[in-house]
Amino acid sequence: MQYSRIAVDRVDGLSVVGRNVSCQLPKFWLRSPPGPPGPSLSDDAAGGFRMSETTTAGSPVTMPTGRVDFFDPPAEFRELRATPVCRMRYPDGHVGWLVTGHGEARTVLSDPRFSARAELRRSPIPRPGMDAIYGHPAPPGYFLAMDPPEQTRFRKPLTAHFTVRRMAALHATVERLFVERVDAMIDAGQPSDLVADFALPVPSLVICELLGVPDADRAEFQRNAIVHLGLTSTAEESAAALRSIVEYVQTLARHKRDRPGDDLVSHLVTTTDLSDVELGGAGLLLLLGGHETTTNMLTLGTFALLRNPAQLRLLVADPGRIPAAVEELLRYLSIVQFSVVRTAIEDVDIDGIRIAAGETVTVSLPAGNRDPRKFASPDVLDIERATAGHLAFGHGVHQCIGQQLARVEMRAGFATLLGRLPDIRLAVPDDEVELGYDLSIYGVHRMPVTWGDGR
Repeated sequence: MQYSRIAVDRVDGLSVVGRNVSCQLPKFWLRSPPGPPGPSLSDDAAGGFRMSETTTAGSPVTMPTGRVDFFDPPAEFRELRATPVCRMRYPDGHVGWLVTGHGEARTVLSDPRFSARAELRRSPIPRPGMDAIYGHPAPPGYFLAMDPPEQTRFRKPLTAHFTVRRMAALHATVERLFVERVDAMIDAGQPSDLVADFALPVPSLVICELLGVPDADRAEFQRNAIVHLGLTSTAEESAAALRSIVEYVQTLARHKRDRPGDDLVSHLVTTTDLSDVELGGAGLLLLLGGHETTTNMLTLGTFALLRNPAQLRLLVADPGRIPAAVEELLRYLSIVQFSVVRTAIEDVDIDGIRIAAGETVTVSLPAGNRDPRKFASPDVLDIERATAGHLAFGHGVHQCIGQQLARVEMRAGFATLLGRLPDIRLAVPDDEVELGYDLSIYGVHRMPVTWGDGR
């Protein structure tokens, strides 16, 4: 699961204390004003090397961000793909690399010589708040920004709980939650915001089910999650909600140590040596990472289908196509739009190009998933195409741990929505759909829809 939005100015007074750990809530979770470019790392801090500023002939590109279509990545990627590993200048002045080819992306993401450690990262785009994320060690439990073996300590016990079999067992629960949301939409009348009324609440409730949050606490847990991720929340509201989530997960872990059940937190406290602080960080990662990805895939995916009515008709006529359609939508939309950052920890050659130790590499998942060397007519949405090998969930040891849960949620969500509301349509013109162009996880802020006789 990929963390996407940082919406907090500061969190005061929350002390994080665990095994061999004593610190304030790390800046990794907070938003701070943009600062000067980060200093070069020392040999010790950087794992035995200094950050390189090596350049080669030719002008480095900057990360393309401008979209001219609702669903296509920036058009510049088409030209950049002719050089699938090219020089790129980062906002802090560092000259590193941009990877746009599918095969080259898989190479970088699977090679242990490219590190995911937070303290070695640079932001590929000039985005306020990123100085608080990159250049600092990951907080306890936030294993997405760690390398093995540290990452493995957190990921391995979680992987056992996110298997295809375990996630499939959740299908009936997920389907019930989506049915309840559609019923509520119908009862409330038209139009309905597909984000707030359908796609956003369900992932929150599913995470509650997985973590073992008691029924009595779920409404408050969900409220905090929505407030923290909500676009209309103030910084103070988001900070308070985030603090409540972290403290709650830690309290839940302590409770599960005394009264374990059949849930993820109980599994972790009874089978691992993870501290409550580490469990709080891991739980926060699962919660936040699982919200916007699924929510945006459901809403943006529905928008894409409405813009491709022939594809939509295929799904309405034959719901058995939905699993394949989910994979194609994942490839076609590639909502991790500002991509995945790695840092070379030693010199690496890719297709005859030398990437020096200390150089930052940004892998564009949208560009890789539109590589015509891998997918024919890649800019066409085709739910009947073979999508094996798409990069929507990443690749390698950091491949999204929650991908099977995301698949269960998307399959159930699309099946319920199209099954109950086969004539669903936008209630506003296309260009009035509020899209998240400025977010690292591309998606939809608000999408009014109607159905039946609604106007």
